[in-house]
Amino acid sequence: MPWIRIVDNEEASGSLRDAYDWQAARLGEPTDFTKLGSLYPEIVWERLRLYQAVERCPSSLAPIERQLAAFVVSRLNATTHCGSGLEIKLGELGAPRELIDAVIADPAHVSTGDARIDTICAYAAKLTLTPGAMVADDVAALREHGLDDLDVLDLNNMVAYYNYLNRVSNGLGLFDAIPAAHALRAMPH
Repeated sequence: MPWIRIVDNEEASGSLRDAYDWQAARLGEPTDFTKLGSLYPEIVWERLRLYQAVERCPSSLAPIERQLAAFVVSRLNATTHCGSGLEIKLGELGAPRELIDAVIADPAHVSTGDARIDTICAYAAKLTLTPGAMVADDVAALREHGLDDLDVLDLNNMVAYYNYLNRVSNGLGLFDAIPAAHALRAMPH
């Protein structure tokens, strides 16, 4: 149970009802995270729009790379809500179990033997844990492993977005795991 009052689906009206219906068309019902903003419908809409913008970035990052960066963030932030859904998505995308387990074992120092993946995870970890310590060399390391500027922008936005989601979830008491059906319907495409 969240630590603040939420407006349930049955009670929603006006702009909030529209937002709930919009999300329900895709997922079957509004998510618990969406309901966390229900006392202020404008934030619900802005979060939904931001989700769309972040997920639709036309970079060349592989879906596994994008979701893996978000998984690192959610594991570091101890956000069960987001982490559970990302673990399901990674499995559905075909991420090897060893890769998922490497993040679970030590999300701050992921070591898979794949330099590109390890560099992506290191960027996600550093930006999450010590954002004030970021330097140009962190982006240069990504470029050395084939990321162009749009890829870097995409990665940065995934990490920043999930840090935001994690802080909203943890700060308002949303600790329940995401239902598998929601995670699978919210798969990137």
